[in-house]
Amino acid sequence: MTSLFTGCHSQPPETVEFVDLEKYSGLWYEIAAFPTRFEKGCSNTTAEYQLSPKGYVIVINRCTRETRRTEIKGKAFIVPNSGNARLKVQFFWPFRGDYWIFELADDYSWTVVGSPKRNYLWILARSPEMDEQLYNNIASRIAGKGFDIERLERTFHANK
Repeated sequence: MTSLFTGCHSQPPETVEFVDLEKYSGLWYEIAAFPTRFEKGCSNTTAEYQLSPKGYVIVINRCTRETRRTEIKGKAFIVPNSGNARLKVQFFWPFRGDYWIFELADDYSWTVVGSPKRNYLWILARSPEMDEQLYNNIASRIAGKGFDIERLERTFHANK
């Protein structure tokens, strides 16, 4: 039933009010995501964020494909007046994609990020495992924001 109504949301989902980018920096494990061509065949997927002295965020995405560890680096630029909750991520010039932070734990232990058009979504956490009840609560809330949670796929992490 959720997927039936996801197209009915004409307004983008709201983001969190403010993100402390120093607290947000560091390593995040992908818990679940909408499938994307650039993560096809990936496991052990992580994202690492580092503040640059030049005012942007350095993004390093890593995953394992078959037995090989792959990595891509990019930059995330803060959208002005967004409380640091909206960024534009660039892996290949001149293309930039939306990176919006829709939910964030008070202790920065997990987050939900994606695109305002609801075609991308990631649930990230500071550890490779997430409590099942917490995961289900997050999924329920993001379904209420118009995301088709039936598209969410859990990410496998070896050596949890």
